[in-house]
Amino acid sequence: MTTSDRIPSWKKLSLFAVTWPIFIDSVLRMLLGTVDVFMLSRISDTATGAVGLANEIIFFCILMFGFVGIGTSVVVSQYIGAGREKEASRISALAITINLAFGIFVSIVLVGFGEPLMRLMHLSPEQIGIAGRYLKIIGGFIWIEALSYAVSSIIRAGGNTKSVMFVTLGVNVIHITGNYLLIFGNFGFPEWGVTGAAVSTVVSRLLGIVVLFAILYRRIPSRIRIKDYVTWNGSYVKKILSVGLPAAGEHLSWQSQYLMIISFVNVIGVTALSTHVYVMNVSNYYMALAMAIGAGTEIIVGQMVGAGEMEAAYRRLMKSVKVTFFLTLAIVGTASIFRHEIIGLFTENPDIIAVGASIFLLSIVIEPGRTFNIVIINSLRAAGDARFPVLMGVISMWGVSVPLAYYLGVHSGIGLIGVWIAFAVDEWLRGVLMLLRWRSRAWEKKALVKPVSAAETSM
Repeated sequence: MTTSDRIPSWKKLSLFAVTWPIFIDSVLRMLLGTVDVFMLSRISDTATGAVGLANEIIFFCILMFGFVGIGTSVVVSQYIGAGREKEASRISALAITINLAFGIFVSIVLVGFGEPLMRLMHLSPEQIGIAGRYLKIIGGFIWIEALSYAVSSIIRAGGNTKSVMFVTLGVNVIHITGNYLLIFGNFGFPEWGVTGAAVSTVVSRLLGIVVLFAILYRRIPSRIRIKDYVTWNGSYVKKILSVGLPAAGEHLSWQSQYLMIISFVNVIGVTALSTHVYVMNVSNYYMALAMAIGAGTEIIVGQMVGAGEMEAAYRRLMKSVKVTFFLTLAIVGTASIFRHEIIGLFTENPDIIAVGASIFLLSIVIEPGRTFNIVIINSLRAAGDARFPVLMGVISMWGVSVPLAYYLGVHSGIGLIGVWIAFAVDEWLRGVLMLLRWRSRAWEKKALVKPVSAAETSM
């Protein structure tokens, strides 16, 4: 059977089949990040706080690994859709090498400068000692996570999202088991406390990356050769970074404006900060659903764009937006009915429950608007149109969200509800801009690859 006789790869993918494993995987990854903190809370609050801060540094580093992963996922999916499997494999190998080199560099930085960074954050000497040990072990092997991010992105680009989900599930099981044995010294294992949690994390991630590589070599359409890992191709790198760097810029813009707004919440008061943290913990699960659908749509749209099927890509995104919008609206609406009970799971403070319940009602407006951003931005990137989202994001976040949050939350005295109103305005403004960009079809001219021609398939 010739390449031209085969069913196009994107026609084999359904949104549900691609998306639900991504959603489960996202939830499992969130749990993986909180297991150490939860289990160490049985030892002391000091250990919990120190490890929690160390994990914030680690999370930031992992976020940076994502810019190559996002770029790789988009480029590989377009090349697969275009029928250029051999080139997709070469790009995959190069992306793995780039992320490994970046991961080793970050590991060296964390091991060498982890403790000075802790001192800058005004931790007590006792906490620096605890967090320093934890960060040196996790940070010294953070390159494993860099590899994991790259390999997972490549596997997903081919539509094999279920495999990645099962690996993450296995990593969670091994990690929790390792924590139980090594933190508390059960079944004759040494009682290592915080060090045990770090060792458990490293071992579980190491086993996970071994399995991911095995899956990669079984599932990738064209086998990766050893020399592909060390063969530099500036054109491939340029394509990866043309998507990855703007994505990194958008993430950094969001993270920095969020930290700025958190400083406003601190000004409002301790109760406001606690309320905000509790509500955000619930909101993260709303976002996980939209992010999963957005990531699944990105894979399918990327392959469609690579195949030159622009009309099919246009319709696929519009359907995904409608599904995500109404599904999110239904879930948030249902949660709002039980808003007092949900906030009550975190606290008995009546002031926190009252304000938190009000924000849950406001979430009926915020969360559906956020879906436009998450889903459409992913598909714009998948089409190669990566710069527009980051430009509009910076303008809206820093030109609207930050000043409006200060004006309503602090200056006008509305408090935390004013801050969340600013979030709503920002999400809907960017969401409408992203929708208009998609409907303009300007992204159709941004494809990174052309489909294989009839002459090429016959060769």
